[in-house]
Amino acid sequence: MKQTVYTASPESQQIHVWRLNSEGTLTLVQVVDVPGQVQPMVISPDKRYLYVGVRPEFRVIAYRIAPDDGALTMTAEASLPGSPTHISTDHSGRFLFSGSYNAGCVSVTSLEDGIPTTTLDVVEGLEGCHSANISPDNRTLWVPALKQDRICLFTLSDDGNLQPQEPAEVNTVEGAGPRHIAFHPNKRFAYCVNELNSSVDVWQLSNAHGNIECVQTLDMMPADFAGTRWAADIHITPDGRHLYACDRTASLITIFSVSEDGSILAVEGHQPTETQPRGFNIDHSGKFLIAAGQKSHHIALYEISGAQGLLTEKGRYAVGQGPMWVVVNAW
Repeated sequence: MKQTVYTASPESQQIHVWRLNSEGTLTLVQVVDVPGQVQPMVISPDKRYLYVGVRPEFRVIAYRIAPDDGALTMTAEASLPGSPTHISTDHSGRFLFSGSYNAGCVSVTSLEDGIPTTTLDVVEGLEGCHSANISPDNRTLWVPALKQDRICLFTLSDDGNLQPQEPAEVNTVEGAGPRHIAFHPNKRFAYCVNELNSSVDVWQLSNAHGNIECVQTLDMMPADFAGTRWAADIHITPDGRHLYACDRTASLITIFSVSEDGSILAVEGHQPTETQPRGFNIDHSGKFLIAAGQKSHHIALYEISGAQGLLTEKGRYAVGQGPMWVVVNAW
């Protein structure tokens, strides 16, 4: 299996392309100068394109991925209705979703043979919209509205329109600030990291009555932490055994073990990492985690090991200025 790591650095307007070697090292393949402040990124389901959201001219740029070394070639772009805070796609590669924190909206862009084209739908009134996350069955879009302490739920139609479900939302505790979401591989549970109180909620996608239910909330910070809580990102290993979330104030990654059925989390430890870790990701083998330090201008590569999923640093690499997004491609 070949793997390529992409890191986005908006302050220097660059994407760094790295080859992830099987022994746990990174080799620089390419540095791409992006026409704008590059922030969120996502890889197309067929692994042919890297989509990146840029500002101040709000748009998504599609880069074709070279099949031999993962290098990027700019191919197309399309406008977005607001500053892209998070982008993702549906599982079929027909639609691209963009959540905009500043504009308080989520949008759907058509993908035609992988190329972003026209905006199909825009839903407004989502204060602090921080991500757009398609459910494992490709039918429900989960959209956290951080400032409203709610996760809005939309049914994705075949033509790319979003219709509120019934119920149309689920709510966190007041002041939590739901931000990013990861789904368990068994497709039965979702995990949401809450920015403002640095907690993680476990959502059962369908309980005995067919309803979405929060079955656990867990504090992700050390018991003696007294600073301002400022959580950011969350990811789960491909086997569903380990979950990770990061906090920027404390510059740490919290390590969770996940019960066999996905319903229960337990904190296993805290890993100090790069200063202000805005984003991180896990490779497709589940062996490595790559974290970006927004204030250190470096990324750190960790090996995931043992029953607890603890992290051991394997290397540290300079990237562009203010790195804040990491994605990994495999083929």
